[in-house]
Amino acid sequence: MQFSENWLRTMVNPKMTSDELSHLLTMSGLEVEEVEPVAPPFNNVVVAEIREIVKHPDADRLNVCQVDVGTGTLLNIVCGAPNVRVGMRVPCATAGAVLPPGADGKPFVIKVGKLRGVESQGMLCSARELKLSEDHGGLMELPSDAPVGQNFRDYYELNDLKFTIKLTPNKADCLSVLGVAREVSALTGTPLQMPATDVVAPSLQEVLPVTVSAPDLCGRFCGRVIRGVNAKAPTPDWMKQRLERSGQRPISALVDISNYVMLELGRPSHVFDLDKIHGGLNVRWGKAGESLKLLNGNTVEVDEWVGVIADEKEIESLAGIMGGDSTSVSLDTQNIYLEAAFWWPQAIQGRGRRFNFSTDAGHRFERGVDFENIVEHIERISALIVEICGGREQVKLGPVNDQIINLPQRLPVKLRTARAQKVIGVPLTDEVIADIFKRLGLQFTQQTGEFLVTPPSYRFDIEIEEDLIEEVARVYGFENIPALPPVAANAMLIAPENQRSLFDLRALVADMDYQEVVNYSFVEEAWEKDFAGNDQPVKLLNPIASQMSVMRTNLIGSLVANARYNLNRKVSRIRVFEIGAVYLPDSSVQDGPLEVAGYRQPKHLTGLAYGPVVEEQWGVATRNVDFFDVKADVEALFAPKVVRFIKNEHVALHPGRSASIECDGNIVGFIGELHPRLQQKYDLPLAPVVFEINTAALQSVNVPVYQEISKFQAVKRDLALVVKQSVSVQEMIDVFNAEVSRNEACKIVQAIVLFDEYRGKGLEADEKSLAFRFSLQDTQATLQDDKVEAAMTALTQAAGLKFAAKLR
Repeated sequence: MQFSENWLRTMVNPKMTSDELSHLLTMSGLEVEEVEPVAPPFNNVVVAEIREIVKHPDADRLNVCQVDVGTGTLLNIVCGAPNVRVGMRVPCATAGAVLPPGADGKPFVIKVGKLRGVESQGMLCSARELKLSEDHGGLMELPSDAPVGQNFRDYYELNDLKFTIKLTPNKADCLSVLGVAREVSALTGTPLQMPATDVVAPSLQEVLPVTVSAPDLCGRFCGRVIRGVNAKAPTPDWMKQRLERSGQRPISALVDISNYVMLELGRPSHVFDLDKIHGGLNVRWGKAGESLKLLNGNTVEVDEWVGVIADEKEIESLAGIMGGDSTSVSLDTQNIYLEAAFWWPQAIQGRGRRFNFSTDAGHRFERGVDFENIVEHIERISALIVEICGGREQVKLGPVNDQIINLPQRLPVKLRTARAQKVIGVPLTDEVIADIFKRLGLQFTQQTGEFLVTPPSYRFDIEIEEDLIEEVARVYGFENIPALPPVAANAMLIAPENQRSLFDLRALVADMDYQEVVNYSFVEEAWEKDFAGNDQPVKLLNPIASQMSVMRTNLIGSLVANARYNLNRKVSRIRVFEIGAVYLPDSSVQDGPLEVAGYRQPKHLTGLAYGPVVEEQWGVATRNVDFFDVKADVEALFAPKVVRFIKNEHVALHPGRSASIECDGNIVGFIGELHPRLQQKYDLPLAPVVFEINTAALQSVNVPVYQEISKFQAVKRDLALVVKQSVSVQEMIDVFNAEVSRNEACKIVQAIVLFDEYRGKGLEADEKSLAFRFSLQDTQATLQDDKVEAAMTALTQAAGLKFAAKLR
């Protein structure tokens, strides 16, 4: 929000400097980002009138002017501007004036000198020479009533400042000069001067028929017919100044008046060319297949999600956002329809961003605009149109057609004095709080220790008790709240032993030489197809970029993109991980504080390893990371839990080098090499190994349980079994573990490890030999050979029964 300080001071003029005013606004929550002068410094420039012009004797393009600067003596000034004429009033820099720096960065000093032999005692100025605009088509023409001899800076109010305020989304009531003035009045106690409105009586009975078919889109619709306007009338300089100093470019009188009232009162409005409207208007939701050419030249497709104003032939406007080109006013417009309405914020939010643009009107309506004073604001706009575009004799006004359809209910909000004291930390009294509410213009009823406040029609940010507490704190003054250390019971809470935090997981993975990355949850639609096999991803209505249009269901694509980024910068060894949410459709999920109905949002831990296992060094031969290196990392993450790896296929992984990860009987993730097809598509010289695990499985750990350490020596036995090649190692280990749990003779088995796999000579083509090493130990006595042999025999028989395994 940008505005002129002088404009603000016409409504509220506290006795404080500009710096003090800026500080006051910032400390009340209206952060002043920038305060800058409206014009660069210059001096000795006055309002002058050209009395006489003669041609320069030695230059065809120069004129010699006699200029009155209010001193009683006419100055002789040589001028080459094309628009110079007798009677014209312009800014004149007299001898000794210092003008803003030129292209060389040095101030321009005006001296008495000769131009082609004729003495020039000053300079007549253009707006560009004074750095007021980029217009250099000629002299800056001033109104005919500009007082000759007056300091130009004072006449043009160039000692004004432009305030730029960074507003939080809840302070929509301050998106106008009036709104900021209300705040200053409440903060300083200075009386508020509302802009005066001269209500013009209707002189026509004509009413344009308007039907509001969507009460959930438009709650109140006001409009009036105005005939006989002079659209070519110039916008007054005072209005142009205020518009320019608020960041608006003057366009034409009708458009400028609408923009001016929006900045002044916060009321966006729209002016239709009445002669271009076909029949009446209908305020409704759009229909699929409809389109509209907007004022900015874009043609947009609308549907049932977008509100429109349509006539009997076509759509004329995007409701609350932007008007259409077909009914736009021009300099030839003579009859207009002036519209102002209350659009429900929920019906405007996101619509402009859907079409990749933002408007001042949409910015205000999606935050909430006053719904009570629409008629008064229509009268304000109408009075300005009459004043500027023709006068009372020429301009004819119809009555205001005010339709109230569906307005918000202003439910009272309770504030407890004790609660405000506790939150703010200041012993506020009922009298102090009541005074603050009065200064803010809030209506309330009061009981001892309680207030029941009804929010005004222009405050959409007051809904709960904390909103009122914020208002009290702002007006009381954040600087008046003492900085005291917190006083509270300091209890040391013990973290549950069976849970570990995401921070602990990050530290654990980082200790394995992985670097953490943070990526967007929005990804390319192609990634979902390639890495998740998802043909129907969750699409964003307003993506921040075309390549970030859907929500991810796994994190692989993001890590592959990280790997490519590093490879393109000559990084050959990459080990990265990310902990982040994924977004999975689930109809059983209901809306909640951290949930959206229809979608699960679990957090996953995903890692990627690429290139050498370790950095190049003399002590270890260089080799590239493989499936089993990363599998060992995953097992370390789950330790002391033991997880199973089940051969499985995944759309993003190599069909023969991938597996599902099972923990406590549940599939909690997957691991494997990237599919060769994707390796080629994403231009990776080597295949990275990736894994993805649901963090809930990693956060849950077993509480340590005491086990007696045996004093007796362990015994190791090797067992080589021949099985079919289709039998996996995991299936063999599962059989051994089941036998250990079931058979009392096998209770002495402490560990089982595969140490060799053999295929080739001596075995059939469909056979392989798996060699396991068993560690056996008893906590009560030294193991005897008979017990060891009994256990090994039982294990061999179990494998034989299940897989027809035989000793090699």
